[in-house]
Amino acid sequence: MSRPLPQALEHVISKGFEQNLTSLSIPVKRRYVVLTESQSSVPSASAHQKNQVDLLDFIDWTGVECLNQNTAHPYPNALKQGYREDEGLNLESDADEQLLIYIPFTQVIKLHSIVIKGPEEEGPQTVKLYTNKEHMGFSNVSDYPPSDTLALTPENLKGKPVVLKYVKFQNVRSLTIFIEDNQSGSDMTKVQKIILQGMTVETTDMKGLKKIEDHHH
Repeated sequence: MSRPLPQALEHVISKGFEQNLTSLSIPVKRRYVVLTESQSSVPSASAHQKNQVDLLDFIDWTGVECLNQNTAHPYPNALKQGYREDEGLNLESDADEQLLIYIPFTQVIKLHSIVIKGPEEEGPQTVKLYTNKEHMGFSNVSDYPPSDTLALTPENLKGKPVVLKYVKFQNVRSLTIFIEDNQSGSDMTKVQKIILQGMTVETTDMKGLKKIEDHHH
């Protein structure tokens, strides 16, 4: 007879996982491993959530591009502080419904979630995200598999964040947002606000490291 699960767990935790897991019966082992896996994923997710910041300050504005934007309603309306808070301003597409936005960052970031707000009908629907792909255009965007594909709901268009496949957005130097279509299938897409949420990656200062090495020699 194996011990009841709570007592067995108490025994394992108090005496050390490695030493005592072998003494448990197979069913208890399985249940214990499943339990620890499901529980361990919860704190890490909440920890990620707590550390997220608006990545606005880490955008390299000199390199931002937007293809097929209406020049009277350009990308700063949706991306830049002050403009994106004005609900009367939109980024609007020009020749058709598609938009291709390239956003480089001043340092490497981890992207956790994205907010894309827009009107109920002309707001984006299918959005594909690509990391670290430069010089993409409408002619070659379909040549690359997206890091994530979003299907925006009415709730998303009102401001509900879309949590991304976090493992795909760990070392992001640039993000390309391809808005493929909108909710109603009309020829014009409108984006009221885009917010990127994540954190910066602590990168090693190679120059500083080199100076330390030189000093030791």
